[in-house]
Amino acid sequence: MRVLESLEPAKVFYFFEEICKIPHGSGNVGAISDYLKRFAEERNLEVYQDQIKNIVIIKEASEGYEEEPAVIIQGHMDMVAVHKPELDIDMTKDPLKLKVDGDKVYAEGTSLGGDDGIAVAYALAILDDETIKHPRLEVVITVDEETGMEGAREIDLSMLKGSRLLNLDSEEEGIFLTSCAGGARVDCKLPVSFTQMEGVEYELLLGGLAGGHSGVEIHKERGNANKLLGRFLWRLYLEEINAGLISAQGGLADNAIPRETKCSILVAMDQKEVFEATVHSFEQDVKAELATKDSGFCISVKQSENTCKKAICNNDFAVVAAFLNSLPNGVQAMSADIEGLVETSLNLGILKVNEDGVEASFSVRSSIESSKKALIEKLMSVVVLAGGEAEVDGDYPGWSYRVNSPLRDKMIALYKEMYGNEPKVEAIHAGLECGLLAGKIRDLDCVSFGPNMSNIHTTEETLSISSTKRVWQYLIALLERKG
Repeated sequence: MRVLESLEPAKVFYFFEEICKIPHGSGNVGAISDYLKRFAEERNLEVYQDQIKNIVIIKEASEGYEEEPAVIIQGHMDMVAVHKPELDIDMTKDPLKLKVDGDKVYAEGTSLGGDDGIAVAYALAILDDETIKHPRLEVVITVDEETGMEGAREIDLSMLKGSRLLNLDSEEEGIFLTSCAGGARVDCKLPVSFTQMEGVEYELLLGGLAGGHSGVEIHKERGNANKLLGRFLWRLYLEEINAGLISAQGGLADNAIPRETKCSILVAMDQKEVFEATVHSFEQDVKAELATKDSGFCISVKQSENTCKKAICNNDFAVVAAFLNSLPNGVQAMSADIEGLVETSLNLGILKVNEDGVEASFSVRSSIESSKKALIEKLMSVVVLAGGEAEVDGDYPGWSYRVNSPLRDKMIALYKEMYGNEPKVEAIHAGLECGLLAGKIRDLDCVSFGPNMSNIHTTEETLSISSTKRVWQYLIALLERKG
């Protein structure tokens, strides 16, 4: 028996469960792309699969809808694949373990991939159903949206006829998104020297944080484990503790706020007590600061035997500590035009320290292109001052608000008719593929919407069953309404 077999809409949850059986983290999309191609071929639908595994599926209009404007349904096939540290799972090979709790679907110990598996499930359910009346449908499912929108950047859409696009990559029902920030990934690298050092090795885990999507939760000022490590290392330097950094690793994606960071630190024998006291005082300071914003912060400490290892120590330790502590992070500016909207931010999502150097990867976002550029330049200047280098990748444009939008007007009218109130029309700080697609489709009229999801990109991610059903009913009504 399928875990989601009893849920409605049946076809949507059938295909969502099928998708969850196939590992599809960013960079690992070959199998899910091939599944989508087979799905289309088995139903004699027109299908295109490009070299990087983007998929386009076309279904001609139902009888009586031939003269209606074609509709593009769009989402992405990759997910942010994260799991709890104690869970023995290989997310490049193993399926998700779905569970149902009341109105929520979740995956046991891992992220769910509702972002954006639900878009794919909606699209497949529509394409598989011959009873739904619709105009020409052009389904566009891109790859690797979560790691730089590579799919949307490279995809060829010359076969499309439509200019009305339904982007199903939003997480709040009743909110229609009509513009978003642009962004980029910045990879920073700092060379370091390792020196043989004697002392006591400590393994620290700075964790217990809530994490979250850096485009959705960045304004909540939750703790960033990577930044907290930098602050802790600087505290050790200020306390004049003779310590060396052996290694560090935190975060899984540049656009996810890191929940935990591991590090190994070598401490001189005669400074064990002061080191342990510093760990405790630092933990208490941060816990007090985050008591309301992110209450779970804690540091676990494991002491190993006396040893002699290569570590970053002396002046190099000071440089690394200063570098990590001074890197900008979080909200940099709020919008002066839209109340409550983050205008510019960045997130230190991935940190690695080993003998190859210090590697720090950021997701930078802004709804103002010049502000995005200025923040990237500021970040790069910090890296250069420390003696490192930075590289910008995956730069994508923002999506500008369209003053005249027949699609938006139609969607608002239908929503009001079905639910008795108007939806909210908003901008979002998180990046959407609409900006890139607007550069490929002339006069693109686009709205982004979707069912309620919470804690996306984390192991606490959930998808609302009742909301999924309501959005499905609205989507079908929208396709069936002429004009």
